[in-house]
Amino acid sequence: MADRTVAHLVVERLRAWRVPRAFGCPGEAIAPVVEALDAAGGDPEFVPARHEESAAFMATGHAKFTGGLGVCLATQGPSAVHLLNGLYDAKLDSKPVVAIVGEDVTGPLGEVHEEIGLTRLFGDVCHQFVRYGRTPEQVPALLDQAFRTAAATRSPTCVVLPRALQEATVPQLQPHTAGVLTATPGEPLARVLPHQADLDAAAALLTVGHRVAILVGQGGRGAAEQIVALADRLGAGVAVSLLGKPVLDERLPFHTGVLGEVGSTAAAQLMGGADTLLMVGTNDPWTDYLPMPGQARTIQIDIDGRRIGTRYPVDVPLVGDATETLRALLGQVADRPDRQWRATVEGAVDRWRAEAAGHAALPAEPVNPQLVLRELSARLPYAASVAVDVGSVLSWYARHLQLPPGVDAQLCGALGSLGCALPYALAAKLARPDVPVLALLGDAAMQLNGLAELITVAHRWQDWADPRLVVLVLNNRDHSGLGDGRWMPGVPGRRADVPYAGWARLLGLHGVRVDRPELVGAAWDEALAADRPCVLEAVVDPAVAPTVPEPALADLRSLVADGDATRRIRDRMMAAERQIVEAEDLV
Repeated sequence: MADRTVAHLVVERLRAWRVPRAFGCPGEAIAPVVEALDAAGGDPEFVPARHEESAAFMATGHAKFTGGLGVCLATQGPSAVHLLNGLYDAKLDSKPVVAIVGEDVTGPLGEVHEEIGLTRLFGDVCHQFVRYGRTPEQVPALLDQAFRTAAATRSPTCVVLPRALQEATVPQLQPHTAGVLTATPGEPLARVLPHQADLDAAAALLTVGHRVAILVGQGGRGAAEQIVALADRLGAGVAVSLLGKPVLDERLPFHTGVLGEVGSTAAAQLMGGADTLLMVGTNDPWTDYLPMPGQARTIQIDIDGRRIGTRYPVDVPLVGDATETLRALLGQVADRPDRQWRATVEGAVDRWRAEAAGHAALPAEPVNPQLVLRELSARLPYAASVAVDVGSVLSWYARHLQLPPGVDAQLCGALGSLGCALPYALAAKLARPDVPVLALLGDAAMQLNGLAELITVAHRWQDWADPRLVVLVLNNRDHSGLGDGRWMPGVPGRRADVPYAGWARLLGLHGVRVDRPELVGAAWDEALAADRPCVLEAVVDPAVAPTVPEPALADLRSLVADGDATRRIRDRMMAAERQIVEAEDLV
């Protein structure tokens, strides 16, 4: 029987933590762990990526789509450096990912080939937990701590294992050693509810509010039923952040869409008219679109108390799970919908939807990119998974792709890094091979890493129960895009015009190229009916640029010079303040 090594211990701990797969690139410094994974019979499996950055994105995508723990592997030096982008994605979007990094440095330290101070390198992105393994006895507890910390803090962690340690033999039964921590696998998730006094105060504010707006982020996942029930009870309008877009059925008549620079005018108008704001699991950065400070009394629900009040002044903080907290609020909020406010919100929604349809129908040369996403809405498969990249495609996704219940969608929210969509889509497909997956990206992201990761798709697709993985490439053939949330005008011809659909066909996949607007629907039908993964290349007009909705608050600020208008606003706010004080006195 072969000796049991630390590398085998790593596999055992991954299995104990129910990790189905680890993503990475093989290399000398991590080779013993990779070999142990190869011998594990797929439990867990090792998924080789074309690049370490893609591997880290896949691990983060796995955490986002499954709610589980993502794992990525790399070696020292430049391989470790390449992990950082995907790990920062996990950090900023609060997802648990564990990086296991091999090191193979022999001889005196200091300017050794590929030597990088790994503790300092990962010290920021994995600041919750970065540790070196030194002895075989440490490794099980070290990995358990890394997994437990990642799960508890919803952040990335890192364990560095020297190659010599990975190859070290360990006994079948390890004696307890003084000074060595022990841990038991498990996810330390708890039911978290706010204090009753805070729930009482929040219910009082919601009860006296006349124009209630609810802003939903990714923390609202799983709470759709409670959010809709509360909105109906109060006659409230609802807006979502980009990360919160999959939470609610976007066909609801009071759903104003995404808030922010890539969002809708209806969402901006909702915030501009609100006197009460309920924020549910959101850390949305577009604060210019929130009500003017002092205009609305605000309640914020978040599982992480550190986030409360960081984006907007909060009157009542509620630290707790969204579903449980909303369920408790529903038990205390009276049924008093403001039908006039709800009618105003629904009118804004109707106008916005007509406006968006009109934008998509405008002629373009050759194809309007808005039309491409709009044609997908009616064809989006039930229970599909959607991965969205950065760039103008993000704006068209936010405004034109309606997500019905059952469809999950993920994107690189807080970091906003190009090149996430195809790695995300691969992670989603490997997690649920019986579900159709779509990746939406532009030609910049496709050239960055998409062309390479199509090789991974070609290598694995025949094992999938449902072979549909559709990669939409909006080919505008220039360098336009969204940088820091803003449109940057491009120069036609700056980027090489790659035959993306042709590249897919060379790999044995399906490829469709469409450059006529009347054929866009048929192109989607062909791509979604293909018996293998497909690249749908849409040749779109680079002159069609996303418009940025004007924050509705600008209208209020413009009234400052109007004495009568100013008095009306002040009187309205003072009346609301009196009602709130009276309600608080009753609590």
